[in-house]
Amino acid sequence: MRHVTDSERRARLATRHALAPGRLVGSPEEAARAVVALHATEAPSVYLSTWARVPHVGIEDIDRALYDDRTLVKQLAMRRTLFAFPRDVLPAALSSAAARVATTERTRMARDLERAEMAPDGNAWLDRARCAVTAALAESPVALSAAELRRAVPLVDVTVPTTAGESWSAPQVLTLLGAEGAIVRGPTVGRFPTARPLWELPQRWLGATVAQPDPGEGYRELVRRWLRAFGPGTEDDLVWWLGATKTVVRRALRDLDAAEVTLDGPVPGWLLPDDLDVVEQPEAWTALLPPLDPTVMGWKDRAFYLGPHRAQLFDTRGNAGTTVWVDGRVVGCWHQDPDAVVRIHLLESVSASARRSLDTQAARLTAWLDGIRNPTGYRSPAMRVQEQGWHTTERARPMV
Repeated sequence: MRHVTDSERRARLATRHALAPGRLVGSPEEAARAVVALHATEAPSVYLSTWARVPHVGIEDIDRALYDDRTLVKQLAMRRTLFAFPRDVLPAALSSAAARVATTERTRMARDLERAEMAPDGNAWLDRARCAVTAALAESPVALSAAELRRAVPLVDVTVPTTAGESWSAPQVLTLLGAEGAIVRGPTVGRFPTARPLWELPQRWLGATVAQPDPGEGYRELVRRWLRAFGPGTEDDLVWWLGATKTVVRRALRDLDAAEVTLDGPVPGWLLPDDLDVVEQPEAWTALLPPLDPTVMGWKDRAFYLGPHRAQLFDTRGNAGTTVWVDGRVVGCWHQDPDAVVRIHLLESVSASARRSLDTQAARLTAWLDGIRNPTGYRSPAMRVQEQGWHTTERARPMV
């Protein structure tokens, strides 16, 4: 049986994810394909993940892919996470991972409506909301915001309590309809680093309705792409990444004739049957990746690249902050100081050449951001320590 060491897994990560010298790519679309899809829950992450993989890319290039050519499409899918998918991957995601999220959300919301005695049949209420929202969008010459849709469709202008003591309202209805593929996130009234998306009909935003394959075929395509980009990975890695079940994953692996391989650990991994050749180590490389970058979020078991730093670089919900990489391992985080200069915070020692490369990367990113601050809700413990140090320094400055 083929054995894949942790060292080779890091080499595969570097080359497949367009991070190593000579393996960078030429467009935002290619950057997304390298990692199946780009995380988009944090609006700046799409831009910063692309910057890390595409030399000389500009903000306008990424805007072009998202809002002009629409070759990258934002869609809620795996693990109820927003992704920017390459256009041709969207059908597979909609029929499988997105549909699973939509089913779970619809069940929960219908139950909440009935428990709150706001509708005798929660599913029927959601169906009426879907028809009313899509009709309002069809009648409007332009895409609409959540606030505009709430005014245009009074039915969805509600506050529905839940058993957890929380509530949901119109934005959650729109999120559900987006997961179901009835509407799509279209243009935005904000630009990098913020995004306030407007909602649109898929046939207008994409030029046609999205034909969805059979769910099994959709899952099989996502697993195929994941194995090509992230393999080898374990069954648990795939179950976690897809937000699916072992039954779904095992069926897809069987249909793909995936090859079982041994790893530097007790659990076997999987590769595509035509991807069993040994991948050699690339040239030395470094990278600065943003919060929730697909590379750091691609596996459930992250020990082979994260080492002992998980607690410092992830929040308690499992969300990654910024990460600093040297030759396939995470060695720290980065942040902007009060003057918008990118600073490196190392959690372990690195070679002098790696430090020079990281400093060069930080200077490049500082210049690319050009004074723009990168607000993020995903601050790891290590990032917070760095921020607290700067705030203390700021308070200690003498008054002029």
